[in-house]
Amino acid sequence: MTNALTFPTPATVGSLESYISAVNAVPMLTIEEEHALGRRLREQGDLEAAKTLVVSHLRVVVNVARGYMGYGLPQADLIQEGNIGLMKAVKRFDPERGVRLVSFAVHWIRAEIHEFILRNWRMVRIATTKAQRKLFFNLRSMKPGFGALSGDEIDHVAKELGVKPHEVAEMETRLTGQDIPLEPVSDDEDERFGPISYLADPGLEPVLELEAQQSEKQRSEGLEAALESLDSRSRRIIEARWLREDDAATLHELAAEFSVSAERIRQIEQKALSKMKTVIGTHA
Repeated sequence: MTNALTFPTPATVGSLESYISAVNAVPMLTIEEEHALGRRLREQGDLEAAKTLVVSHLRVVVNVARGYMGYGLPQADLIQEGNIGLMKAVKRFDPERGVRLVSFAVHWIRAEIHEFILRNWRMVRIATTKAQRKLFFNLRSMKPGFGALSGDEIDHVAKELGVKPHEVAEMETRLTGQDIPLEPVSDDEDERFGPISYLADPGLEPVLELEAQQSEKQRSEGLEAALESLDSRSRRIIEARWLREDDAATLHELAAEFSVSAERIRQIEQKALSKMKTVIGTHA
């Protein structure tokens, strides 16, 4: 899909500001239009439908990309990577799930931007002021050895170069810091795991995450409906026996509260649970 279609980009439009204005001028689709286009794409492979879905949601990418402006990476690049995530979402969009594309796509947009940041984020401008640039170019030659500077050495370098001691300490940290590869760089059995092995969570794949959120919402709504179907005594018993985080009530405690036998409480509890199970089933 990405090879067959072209979309506006900051480069093709002329400037980032013009691009943002252009995508914000594209009207959002109604849910009926969105689902009709989604069906045309899935059932007929209609690339024009795919293009309409993508272009109408480019403004969403711009809004998401704004949240990642603190990494020293160009906003245009963040938007472009987010657009790739949007196209992936459109390709996988199933209108029969009853979910708006924007809710589904935002996970893919963020995932693509996160991947881009992990690949490219670094200290782009290590020195900004004239004094800091002087510090940057002279610190290595002024260090007495390869080890870390002592407090006295930091003070000496700061005085010689006309900067503050904390700036010397910060610059040394930047110069001596090393990037840690996310992927394993060795075939050695003992070193075959890189940080990506424990940073990546396959359970957070966008489709699965969205389905989990919907499932949790349905369970919550089903539980509330089931509780509302009970009379006040039955609800009190269920909440006291099952919905407390700790210190659940015993049958005898509730029997004393309602002046009945513990067996009667058990019967009410079982009847209430059976009724709730039926109600929850209708919300699944």
